[in-house]
Amino acid sequence: MNIIDDIKYRFKNDNAVNRIILINVGVFIFVSLVNAVLFLMNENNSFFPVIIKYLMLPASSYNFILQPWSIITYMFLHDGFMHILFNMLWLFWIGNILHEYLGNKRVYATYFGGGVFGGLLYIICYNLFPAFSSSLHSSYAIGASAGVLAVVVATASLLPEYPIQLFLFGLVRLKWLALATVLLDLISIPTSNAGGHIAHIGGAIFGYFYIKYIYGKLNLPDWLTSIFITKQKLKVHYSPKEKRQNLNTEITQEDVDVILDKISKSGYESLNKKEKEILFKASKD
Repeated sequence: MNIIDDIKYRFKNDNAVNRIILINVGVFIFVSLVNAVLFLMNENNSFFPVIIKYLMLPASSYNFILQPWSIITYMFLHDGFMHILFNMLWLFWIGNILHEYLGNKRVYATYFGGGVFGGLLYIICYNLFPAFSSSLHSSYAIGASAGVLAVVVATASLLPEYPIQLFLFGLVRLKWLALATVLLDLISIPTSNAGGHIAHIGGAIFGYFYIKYIYGKLNLPDWLTSIFITKQKLKVHYSPKEKRQNLNTEITQEDVDVILDKISKSGYESLNKKEKEILFKASKD
């Protein structure tokens, strides 16, 4: 199996987190290689930078109307190796925790919902506050950070006591890690990259309220929930070897919520065998 076939296989069979990472890395490598070739050919007037600009998210509401697709495409562009490295590491470490408990569909919903909400908050703030008036028409946002922070905050809201091992700090509860990250973005707005920090906060807000909605603690308009959020009954199919009377047993969202609430309070180890089985099957939906 060559590299291309291996990538295709992994993309087809991997979970949502790894697919998002593969797309981000693939776009970054492609853009970087094209830029390197253009530099060597001394093609300073190439149309490629113009094309990339139309994939970035403009702060100007007028420019955004002209390129509405950028609310999605900006999430997959990064400014340098360190930018994409830290975003993808965050997404890999925390995103796989969220996937373990909620499955692919909700990982996608969290990432894209956070990216869109963060991008819209960025546009609103730049058009609303006088501090950005001088840079409104020249400012653009790129990066997966809003979607990634949505995943981080969603996971922390779902599993606040989940322990994370940090270098030099030891074990830290996920809720404190997420809170520190959001506070750092808030206090960093006046210093540099204000638009990026605003988008991060927007992603965090989405991640928090998305989990609240899943738990049934938040009611949203139908038109909004139909875009990012689906609440469906989950079905578990047992094989004949298990000798169960009900071969097609439905799992309601309430069943899953009770298990997640138990995990949040007592940890995954507190689940019995049946609860673990239900959660595992639900995450595959």
